[in-house]
Amino acid sequence: MNQAGRIAQLMMHTSPLEQTGARDAGGMNVYVVETAKRLAKSGIAVDIFTRATSGSLPPVVELAPGVEVHHITAGPYEGLTKEDLPSQMCTMASELLRVEANHPRGYYDLIHSHYWISGQVGLLASQRWNVPLVHTMHTMAKVKNLALADHDQPEPVARAIGEEQIVAGAKALIANTDAEAANLVSLYDACPDRVHVVPPGVDLEHFAPGGGRREARVQLGLDRDSLILAFVGRIQPHKGPDVLISAAGEMVKHDPVIKSKLQILIIGGVSGGSGEELNRLQSLARFLGIQDRVRFIPPASREELPHWYRAADLVCVPSYSESFGLVALEAQACGTPVVAAAVGGLRTAVADGFSGSLVDGHDPRSWSAVLTRLLQEPQRRVALSMGALQHARRFGWQTTARGTIDIYDRLLAEPSAAVRSLA
Repeated sequence: MNQAGRIAQLMMHTSPLEQTGARDAGGMNVYVVETAKRLAKSGIAVDIFTRATSGSLPPVVELAPGVEVHHITAGPYEGLTKEDLPSQMCTMASELLRVEANHPRGYYDLIHSHYWISGQVGLLASQRWNVPLVHTMHTMAKVKNLALADHDQPEPVARAIGEEQIVAGAKALIANTDAEAANLVSLYDACPDRVHVVPPGVDLEHFAPGGGRREARVQLGLDRDSLILAFVGRIQPHKGPDVLISAAGEMVKHDPVIKSKLQILIIGGVSGGSGEELNRLQSLARFLGIQDRVRFIPPASREELPHWYRAADLVCVPSYSESFGLVALEAQACGTPVVAAAVGGLRTAVADGFSGSLVDGHDPRSWSAVLTRLLQEPQRRVALSMGALQHARRFGWQTTARGTIDIYDRLLAEPSAAVRSLA
């Protein structure tokens, strides 16, 4: 897209306007918002289509110059979980086609869908509009099911089949890392020529060291001498917050200094709206006798989030799988080392031994050993903090946008832009 154009981005199951860290809003929301802003600055108008979750929402909201969020009505506004949304995909597609019908033919140059529900809608729209479909998975059913957490439910077969159809029908697939690209080829039989790797980025102006740890703790009302471990993200088994709490239970058994100073911050909201997982984590902390050491904090706003990152001695990301792990990158950009599970994109987001540590598996005793060692070695944390800043500087949203535009350009430059039919 070397000249001005317009694309339709689809993220049907969650809105880019929602608070991240709550319900189903997470790294994908950040990804879509930040890349859309940079695409618009490059001269590409972006219309983001999402499902309306309230009758009071305006039909169109300007997110940024050149970026509009369009709310389409599909099913009841409230009461539908992400798991219920596949039943509304036909309605979503119908409403999307109705909106586009009000524009002249060729209004959109291409469609870029995010997550499998949007990809299914995008498949139909791309065929009707005769424009290419670009799809970013963000998470994949087959990958998640290979590494299920305790108390987690496997992704349904219908989702895996739906993802297979998207892989077969999309003109281009964008993966966050080489590992994700390999999963698309090996687990979904994707054509390697259609898989492109474009790493996500981080806003290096917003997520920065700022006034440092002491100032952040004063601002947040935290004890300046505590040893603080922070988890940031949606509260769900897949993200592994129980691993951190269980590791903390191990840590206080063996080190009296850590026992007197340790503070665990669980920052985020319950995914899906049910409080069951939060209750389970609170019960776990009580069972381990560390309820006074664990604080559950609501999702932090974008403005507040850097302060929480800076206030922590270490940010922990014990996920069972991650296509990338934006939390890890944001924390490092603030100068805080990250301890993460050695899975998926986290192997790219964290430079093991340089900006943080990667832990094999989810055994609380292994996590306890790594975390204890780092908390006992402040000079080592200083070195990792310097490495974290350097590592984060390798990633920027402008680079992500540029890589995405290159893929758009290649697709639109092909001799025939006709979309291959699945029939």
